[in-house]
Amino acid sequence: MSTVEYAVSDTLVLAKRSILRIRRQPDLLVGFTVQPIMFVLLFVYVFGGAIDTEPLEYVDFLIPGIIVQSMVFGGFVTALGLSEDLKKGLIDRFRSLPMWGPAVISGRILADVGTNVIQLVIMFTVGIIVGFRFATSFPEIVAGMALLLLIGYAFSWVFAFMGLSASSPEAANAYGFTILFPLTFISSAFVPVDTMPDWLQPIAEHNPFTTMVNAARALFVGTPAGNDIWLAVAWSFAIIAVFSVLSVWRYRRAVGR
Repeated sequence: MSTVEYAVSDTLVLAKRSILRIRRQPDLLVGFTVQPIMFVLLFVYVFGGAIDTEPLEYVDFLIPGIIVQSMVFGGFVTALGLSEDLKKGLIDRFRSLPMWGPAVISGRILADVGTNVIQLVIMFTVGIIVGFRFATSFPEIVAGMALLLLIGYAFSWVFAFMGLSASSPEAANAYGFTILFPLTFISSAFVPVDTMPDWLQPIAEHNPFTTMVNAARALFVGTPAGNDIWLAVAWSFAIIAVFSVLSVWRYRRAVGR
């Protein structure tokens, strides 16, 4: 087998391992699926009446933002899993096997793509139940789904780096929430940027999460896109380019090779 074939084979094997782990511990997936559902119900039925998103209904404004958030936070499973494997010494055991080293990371991230598909189905189902409706063509909806999976894939590399850098699963969890909660809330995900204080608006407008949410909103409900779709794709590939390199570097440091 060639090096590429070994890499693909090892990645698929470890992706299967990660998926089986989620089957044995479904609370890992439930935790990051229930939270966005709670956000949907809370914002739609508690805060929605106080937030003006004309000409959109608030539920149509909210759902794309919530789903982008759920794609991003789905990478927590990778961070916690890699950190736990490091703590338990499993990565040292993998080191002794005749396998492609970075497959430990790529396998987990591939499994994330699978769980993100499940989350997409769940979140859009919940959104439709509470009143969300697509307002664009079928090709645009498919493009929006693909963009969401790309965003999730990109942030899985961020979480992989966090998991390999943290001293424990608890620390990885703390890093993730500390960094990503401000990123998601200081954006257009939950409220229009122009309703924020003047000093905060430039920060929110230049937040890559705002660009990603605006792109998803344009593809699902037809809001003006501008350059947001291409910028969201560019941001995603930039994140992948940077954090894939950092993750592999951190992995090699962790295993001492």
